[in-house]
Amino acid sequence: MPSLKSHVVSFVLRYSRKKAFSSPENLQRWIAYARKTENHQPPALLRSRFDITTRSVDGFPVYEIAPKAGERKRILYLHGGAYVFEITPYHWRLIGDMARRLGFGITVPIYPIAPEHDFHSMFGMVGKVYRQMLDETEAQDIVFMGDSAGGNMAVVLTMMAAEDALPLPSRHVLISPGLDVSLANPEVFEAERYDPWLGIPGGLEAVRLYSAGINPSDWRISPLYGDLSVLPKTLLLTGSRDMLTPDNLIFAQKARAAGVEIEVVLEQGMFHAWPLIDMPEARRARDSIVAFLTSETESYHAKADKLSLQKTDRVVTAHNLATPLRS
Repeated sequence: MPSLKSHVVSFVLRYSRKKAFSSPENLQRWIAYARKTENHQPPALLRSRFDITTRSVDGFPVYEIAPKAGERKRILYLHGGAYVFEITPYHWRLIGDMARRLGFGITVPIYPIAPEHDFHSMFGMVGKVYRQMLDETEAQDIVFMGDSAGGNMAVVLTMMAAEDALPLPSRHVLISPGLDVSLANPEVFEAERYDPWLGIPGGLEAVRLYSAGINPSDWRISPLYGDLSVLPKTLLLTGSRDMLTPDNLIFAQKARAAGVEIEVVLEQGMFHAWPLIDMPEARRARDSIVAFLTSETESYHAKADKLSLQKTDRVVTAHNLATPLRS
């Protein structure tokens, strides 16, 4: 049963953030307001706890959280925000929690966003960041992690790296990723009714602003249609009240058919990007991420059991969305 806090957060989202995605005009208004208030810098508390440095790639900042002594592994974290909003304190809290619990180095590019920039600028910048990581770290020690739009970018970046014959990351962690914006799946329209956060009209406007005229069914925009066989071992977390989940489950099925080892955590009653919020369901999700990324010598399921994940559903069949929780 979803926690009381998750119900409160869902209520707040429905009567606040949902409005941003209710129409193209509303999204544009939210973007204009966000530009006056956004601050990409890590919070002071995070800076006090970790060794964080900053460099510039293509004129945009890249933050580096140093790994613990002797640790080789690094995470490239690509934040969400529908390609039009900046990184938030919620992202930084998740990043800080992963740095504390895993000890990995974490690279956080503040990539160019729309409408001021587009797909080509975004991937030009993050592509350079990845190439620089490869100069310092073996690909087998690199993980791509991203939420929402950042989850999309993680998959697309891996596919682009494969096209360029670059070494590929060892693992993906995808949190509520947007993997198909073509609206080819009719289940998305039904799922939108129960989603307290996302909406199709505003989502399509965000895609229009960043996609540089590329067709929505092109794999560079909707990686569901790309070569999934190049993807690494993947953990995908998605919620039953997220309109992106029907396509995420299709992605998981297609990836598995292509030979990809993929774990899916489908959390009942959860909305988009819930692991970013401090609540019981998010703590379980973060436990599953830690278990997944520290499972080389111990099976993922055994590790997850130790982290009290017995209440989390891991399934890849769409029938779990047949009776979504109503608000």
